[in-house]
Amino acid sequence: MDKNLEEKYKKVCEIIKSKKKVLIAFSGGVDSSLLAVVSKRILGRNAIAVTINSPTLPPSELKDAKKIAKEIGIKHIIVEDGIGGEEIVKNSADRCYYCKKNEILILMEIARKNRIESILAGTNADDFRDYRPGNRAFIEEGILLPLVEIGIRKEEVRKLAKTIGLSNSEKPSMACLASRIPYGEEITEEGLKMIEKAEDFIMKFGVQQVRVRHYKEIARIEVPEKDFSKILRNRVKMRNKLKSLGFKYITLDMEGYRSGSMNEIFNFKS
Repeated sequence: MDKNLEEKYKKVCEIIKSKKKVLIAFSGGVDSSLLAVVSKRILGRNAIAVTINSPTLPPSELKDAKKIAKEIGIKHIIVEDGIGGEEIVKNSADRCYYCKKNEILILMEIARKNRIESILAGTNADDFRDYRPGNRAFIEEGILLPLVEIGIRKEEVRKLAKTIGLSNSEKPSMACLASRIPYGEEITEEGLKMIEKAEDFIMKFGVQQVRVRHYKEIARIEVPEKDFSKILRNRVKMRNKLKSLGFKYITLDMEGYRSGSMNEIFNFKS
């Protein structure tokens, strides 16, 4: 670990040491896992991880969250929730803001019951380089963002996770399933299930990172360019599967996978 990253890591540890008890908003991704393992090592039983299970969370992600929490040895609470209120279902450009507000209310209630004053989220510095209105909700509600405060970026998170020994240090980033649906189109459990099953099927062909963007009857598949050949080689099987799920037209995005492609309509610049 280089000296600069080591200093950043020490500062994260100092933030956590300054708290008596913490609750980590835990997705099982590398960012929240890093906070969870550091919190567990410093605070022991005074650190808990909470995962909110809703139709927007792929079952595979919940499974990974359980696995990593067990690996870390941290107390893990799973809360069942629905899609959310009208502001989330109608899927405005601020959907993520309302979704995070809803999740924060759940986390605050669990924190209250466990007499915890500090809630941590694994947002990293790169997350402020895209249009992510959920970040505004974190700030408004006083959620602690240690990785942002110290200026730790995604690749640095991965380096720290690998140094610490987390098995998911190279886990591909995963956004909620609702992020696959264009703004303004209603979010339904049926649509989320279509996306989930389509992505699960495509990953069976050795594709680790995939987004199936759901445009009503059209599926727009995003994978890294290196995986184009896997899609084309298995296109008949994928076409048949996705059509059986309810899609009528199947397309491959020639630009390849990129995080937040649904936000390109905003021409967002950090």
